[in-house]
Amino acid sequence: MFFDTPIYVVFLTLVVLVYWRLECRQQNILLLVASYVFYGWWDPRFLVLIAASTIVDFHCARAIAGSDELGRRRALLSLSLIINFGFLGVFKYFNFFMDSFAAALQALGFHQTPTLVLRILLPPGISFYTFQEVAYIVDVYQGKLKPARSLVDYALFISLFPHLIAGPIQRPSHLLPQVQAPRRFDSERFFNGLLLILSGLFRKTVIADNCALLADAAFSGRLGRANAAVVAIGTYAFAWQIYGDFSGYSDIARGSAQLLGFHFMVNFRQPYLATSIQDFWRRWHISLSTWLRDYLYIPLGGSRDGERRTYRNLMTTMLLGGLWHGANWTFVIWGGIHGVALSVERLFRRALGVEDAPAAPVLWSARAWLSRIVLFHVVCIAWVFFRAPGIGDAIAFLRGLGTFVWIPEYGVALRFLALFTLPLFVIDLFNESRGEEYLLETSFAPRRLAVGIAMMTFITLLAANQLNAFIYFQF
Repeated sequence: MFFDTPIYVVFLTLVVLVYWRLECRQQNILLLVASYVFYGWWDPRFLVLIAASTIVDFHCARAIAGSDELGRRRALLSLSLIINFGFLGVFKYFNFFMDSFAAALQALGFHQTPTLVLRILLPPGISFYTFQEVAYIVDVYQGKLKPARSLVDYALFISLFPHLIAGPIQRPSHLLPQVQAPRRFDSERFFNGLLLILSGLFRKTVIADNCALLADAAFSGRLGRANAAVVAIGTYAFAWQIYGDFSGYSDIARGSAQLLGFHFMVNFRQPYLATSIQDFWRRWHISLSTWLRDYLYIPLGGSRDGERRTYRNLMTTMLLGGLWHGANWTFVIWGGIHGVALSVERLFRRALGVEDAPAAPVLWSARAWLSRIVLFHVVCIAWVFFRAPGIGDAIAFLRGLGTFVWIPEYGVALRFLALFTLPLFVIDLFNESRGEEYLLETSFAPRRLAVGIAMMTFITLLAANQLNAFIYFQF
């Protein structure tokens, strides 16, 4: 895989060295070629798909902006959306819906159902770049954004390699102007970018990959039959694994972008310090949660049309958000749990006369910590469905909570888990009152250098022997 760390480091280094010797227009051409090489490394056939959707959206957007006829504008918007979601539906969900249809027929008594033998490969990153394309065409249609004049600029906005495979999902109004404008080398930003990459590697190799050892052992049964201790070890380990994994990738993506003079949006803000489920979604995968809010929840009506429709809109948004993550009913259940939690939380706030969840509660208050503990366990229950291969597997795993058997090895596993998750949690506590990247972007250069050296030391000494692909590569 092209994102093996040594290969990616060599690739990024070569691109950066050539990049800063070129003019802006030449830089964009270089990055576009490099991004297509990066993406085509998985399978060159996937390049046809991303290039086709890019060309269609580029011309549709320009035609929409150049037309005053409402019917023509709507037709062009519909064409773009049908193509984008059509590609996503066929390549990501065809196998899922065919298998679900066959299972439904068998449940109704049709045991000899015709099977269409067609297994479609999932193009890497299709969920991410599809959402960027949809955001672009919708923003142009609504007059919030002027269409790109250059196909090279627009294609680079869609395919810029640091965010191409697993985000963060970039907003057109944020990234496209950066692509179109000249960029100057900034040593301060460059150094911060290197620190972000180190931060991402630390979160991935030290936190996520070590926690994955415990999570995989618990969910696969290697720790023994599911009981309360096994469920706790596996669930807590996966909670920290997915946070370290995805926030680590986001840091690597953001750091790589900064080496090239771009700024990507922050994708995580200490989500496990949230005190409400609404607050959690302000902090977790922010590029997706804000996309779902702006391009799905609000167009559905948001909270404008009464309470019943608000709850319907919340559930619809979270169910589809769950399905976006993967073609499996477990992801739908995961989204449904979050949708129910958001609805119940809103119901209680309305009953108590509180309009909105506080965005920044007092960090050290007992009430805030009680809320954090309760919320963390609600999120962890949802993570079981996210991690398990099937709904039955998740339910069987959770049933283990009713059985308590303690074996000395469990204590070792829990201490191991605490050892590798405590640093990440402590850093989050430290950052909470000082901003997202206080340790990495403070103006005190010696401190940043010390942090960088410390992370390199931890990566060298504590990185897991078993390296795992980034979880969100599969989405």
